[in-house]
Amino acid sequence: MKLASKSVSAVEMVKEALRKAKAASEYNIFVNLTEERALARAEEIDAKILAGEEVGALAGVPYALKDNYLDLKTPTTASAKILEEFVSPLQATVVKKLEEAGAICIGKANMDAFGHGAFTENSAYGVTKNAIDKTRVAGGSSGGSAVAVALALDIVPFAIGSDTGGSARAPASFNGIVGVRPTFGAVSRYGVVAFASSTDTVGCLARDADDARLVMRVIAGEDARDSTSVNDVYYQPDTPRDISLDGQQLRIGLIASLLGEGVDAEVVARTKEYAEKMKQAGHEVGEVDLPMLQYAVPIYYVVTSAETASNLARYDGVRYGRDRKGDSFVAETRRRIVIGNYVLSAGFYDAYYIKAQKVRTLLIEEMREAFSRFDVLLTPTMPFVAPKIGEKAGDPLLGYLADLMTAPPALVGVPAISVPAGETAGGLPVGVQLIGWRGDDEKLLALAEQMENLTKEGVYKGGVA
Repeated sequence: MKLASKSVSAVEMVKEALRKAKAASEYNIFVNLTEERALARAEEIDAKILAGEEVGALAGVPYALKDNYLDLKTPTTASAKILEEFVSPLQATVVKKLEEAGAICIGKANMDAFGHGAFTENSAYGVTKNAIDKTRVAGGSSGGSAVAVALALDIVPFAIGSDTGGSARAPASFNGIVGVRPTFGAVSRYGVVAFASSTDTVGCLARDADDARLVMRVIAGEDARDSTSVNDVYYQPDTPRDISLDGQQLRIGLIASLLGEGVDAEVVARTKEYAEKMKQAGHEVGEVDLPMLQYAVPIYYVVTSAETASNLARYDGVRYGRDRKGDSFVAETRRRIVIGNYVLSAGFYDAYYIKAQKVRTLLIEEMREAFSRFDVLLTPTMPFVAPKIGEKAGDPLLGYLADLMTAPPALVGVPAISVPAGETAGGLPVGVQLIGWRGDDEKLLALAEQMENLTKEGVYKGGVA
């Protein structure tokens, strides 16, 4: 996934990516294309290569950037009307690291406004369509980022999303690609529009585990501008890829309670088949019961709504959105602000927010105990395949329940990745989720790559040819 020779220039690669992005306009992937800046960056890369200068691990590689990342002198809207005129005065650490590695952003990808949604139906700029079946949702909130990678056009080999409660993993599952949520703090969040500060992470979407590993190694690491960031979770790009599972037997815990009521039969079947393939790879698979998981969704929505209400208080109509007339926030964002203010209000703070944090601690301890017995936990990523556009839009609770599998790792702060696990009879992708303990990110990616090699199943492609 890098410019391997001078036979193809960075300018040619970027021009081709931009052409494909424009050809796929009906999927509503991008809020805006940063064409002029991308081509200027490509010319810089080509000049360095021609001069024999050192270039980074991702030199000339085009990518898509979720529209909640600040990129210098580039519009950043978080797919919300209140920010439609905002141009960033600074650059997110993630973007800076990607630029230093030579990667080139071709555009800002559509998302649920401020990350509030599971389907990318809550964007102020319209719905992003699924890469496999354009009558279905892309998943959210990083829907645009996922479809930019998953489309048959091969617009970009990777994209940057964010993952608060499943926002990279959900669209990865719905589009048949790899979606990474790192250990909390493994990647700096400086310059990322905040959703919920205790669960926000920087996510990556790629076609396979090897590409995802390369990107995560580039963007990971401690940052003085983010006090939650940590070091040494991912190896640096120039470190030999010495994480290998050859001959190593991992203990895999299949969470049985997440294979029951409310989960589509074909999703259950693909997950069990994936578990069997893990056995074929030499791993030990057993069932694990985590009773506290039943409380994960209510904990998540109490905590994250409270943090949302606090974080969005800065959007007061004075510094942003002065000309807006009642449409500054989409309905889902307004709903979460109201819930958040309610659970933080006098008389309800102890009953809801404090109690949710106490139960969250019990969930953390329960998962910690599970990892004393298992190396990796296995679940479906989503309880169903990508629904039709509008199918679940009328009932917000259905969208919240979609986070049943993805919310627990977010609350605990552990890494989780969604990987393709097959298709339904109707040809729709099914993803499974691999969960590790804190710092196990590289182990999860190595396991995902081993399974890719074992099954020989490619990344599912769809959309325009």
